[in-house]
Amino acid sequence: MAGKGATPATRALGTAGIAYRLHSYAFAPGADGIGRQAAATLGVDPARLLKTLVIEVEGLGLALVVLAVDRSLDLKAAAGAFGARRSELAATAAAERATGYVKGGISPIGTRRRLPAVVDTAACDQESILVNGGRRGLQIELAPADLVAVIEAGTAAVARR
Repeated sequence: MAGKGATPATRALGTAGIAYRLHSYAFAPGADGIGRQAAATLGVDPARLLKTLVIEVEGLGLALVVLAVDRSLDLKAAAGAFGARRSELAATAAAERATGYVKGGISPIGTRRRLPAVVDTAACDQESILVNGGRRGLQIELAPADLVAVIEAGTAAVARR
């Protein structure tokens, strides 16, 4: 999808030659759990719809963690995935500056700065997954292996139910 309506995420996928499918939905900014609301609206299993979190990793700086919206991030496990002992969620302003996206629209693909990334292993068990498309109300469906490849991510168990 190049041209009008394209986002840095869709342009990056096009450049990489990765097949994807777009899904639009009505974004509800006041929703309790933006990702869960998106999954419900799209009729997608929440285990297949992934959220992108920006964390601050001790000794490394900012990094991306991608996990299902029905799971919680284990900050200690996330730190370990990057070879560190501690991590914490990054401030919203720092996440937006580093990625070039706004909260509720942060995609792991096509970020302003290339950040180290890890995808939760449970997401890799899915046939296809959905990640934010780079703006609120847009999801990109692709194969987990393609996501890992395009963002040059590692995989690790970083989530808990």
